[in-house]
Amino acid sequence: MATSKPRLRRTSEPSPRRLKREPMSKVDTAWLRMERPTNPMMITGVLMFAEPMTVAQLRKVIEHRFLAYARFRQKPVDGPTGAQWVEDADFDLDWHVRLSGLPGKPGKASEKRALERFVSQLASSPLDPTKPLWQFHLIERYQGGSAVVARIHHCYADGIALVQVLLSLTDTSREASTNSRLDKAWLKEQAAPVARRVGAMERYMKLGGKALEQGMAMMQDPSLASLLAKEGSTIAMELVQALSLPDDPPSLLRGRLGVSKRVAWAQPLQLEEVKAVGRACGFTVNDVLMAAASGALRSYMLDRGDAVDGLTLRATVPVNLRPLEHAKKLGNHFGLVFLDLPVGEPNPLGRLERVAECMYNLKNSRQAIVAYGLLAALGIAPQPLQELALEMFSRKASAVATNVPGPQQPLYMAGSTLRDIMFWVPQTGSIGLGLSILSYRGQVHFGLITDARLIPDPDAVARRFVEEFDKLVYLAMMGSWDRLLDADAAEGLLVENAA
Repeated sequence: MATSKPRLRRTSEPSPRRLKREPMSKVDTAWLRMERPTNPMMITGVLMFAEPMTVAQLRKVIEHRFLAYARFRQKPVDGPTGAQWVEDADFDLDWHVRLSGLPGKPGKASEKRALERFVSQLASSPLDPTKPLWQFHLIERYQGGSAVVARIHHCYADGIALVQVLLSLTDTSREASTNSRLDKAWLKEQAAPVARRVGAMERYMKLGGKALEQGMAMMQDPSLASLLAKEGSTIAMELVQALSLPDDPPSLLRGRLGVSKRVAWAQPLQLEEVKAVGRACGFTVNDVLMAAASGALRSYMLDRGDAVDGLTLRATVPVNLRPLEHAKKLGNHFGLVFLDLPVGEPNPLGRLERVAECMYNLKNSRQAIVAYGLLAALGIAPQPLQELALEMFSRKASAVATNVPGPQQPLYMAGSTLRDIMFWVPQTGSIGLGLSILSYRGQVHFGLITDARLIPDPDAVARRFVEEFDKLVYLAMMGSWDRLLDADAAEGLLVENAA
């Protein structure tokens, strides 16, 4: 009886696991493609702790909390059909969490200068595009404690969301636990003014995209203005106005950019003092802080011999367009508005009044929603059109300014007290100056990031920020408002007080 041959089984190596891929949003794609050697698209943050922290402790926090956001295990991959988020098959936490040291002798002032130089070097160095675009650097010994420098590419999320991500690594008590994680009620409290804008963003962003898809032709062809006006919406005219803004005037703050950045931060202000000045003058905390920043730039420019009489510069200011409790979704959900910096106004209170007027007008505008729609369109526009739009918008401002309200209770990471926190968002196109303001634990922190060719000594501007605020404190407590708005009278009071 014939027997059948045994059937051979085909064996093969197990197929490799398919890496997860997700399409990148249009706005996130726009930020990925904005990367330039002169302006890396990184958000850089510095967290300073009162007690020492080990790299093992930091890695544990990053592994359990930062990597709870699945996006940070993915890297962006751009291609002809669009950008995608791709899981990193060779993810190595040790590469992303690094131990670093500062050169020089111990001492509060010298260590601060050394940390500023270290952060400047990191802010000038692009992240490795073959890996997820983020890193944490631990300085084990800094002013009796430790410091952590974080770098995260803007395509992952906007600065407002990433500040919330960094704060999610902290606790409200020294002993970490589920109950001690930063209170979500704070996020909801900060999100209240945003809710009104979210619905409007969805209605209006398409119009911004429509305009950009037509090639920004309005700059050469006024007929686009007529086309948009027929849409029957005030948003159309806001778009026309934004696109037709004149370029910012020449100054030492503008020029050919290099590849080196400089970072500095000022001694913190007391938040209650800032609020007191605002109450005395009838303006907001933001008005006071941006007026002080304008005064610091004015003083620096005068010392460098720049002509500032009557000069008004602009800063692009990010405006959040989503509830902050949705930050875990990451992504970029913000627009931009143009804020006037009246550096040509000699009177500190006159600068405050002009900043406040501009802030008030921006609150009633839809500039931020227009900009969001334009950014979305940039993500799908051809490369030449992207370059045109980026250059055109960056010529309309000399700085990027951010102001983020942080929690006022003490925070801890890995058992160490978070003493100070500072961050900087990247500049785009031909802009070479970034101003950052963040409040935490009853203090206001002001920092700058600059192009080394334009402003090689940002610490000189940072020092002047405190001096300009002191002027506002003094003038706000003196005499009648009408008298103080007279430039000669205000200058006389300041000279008299200095003597």
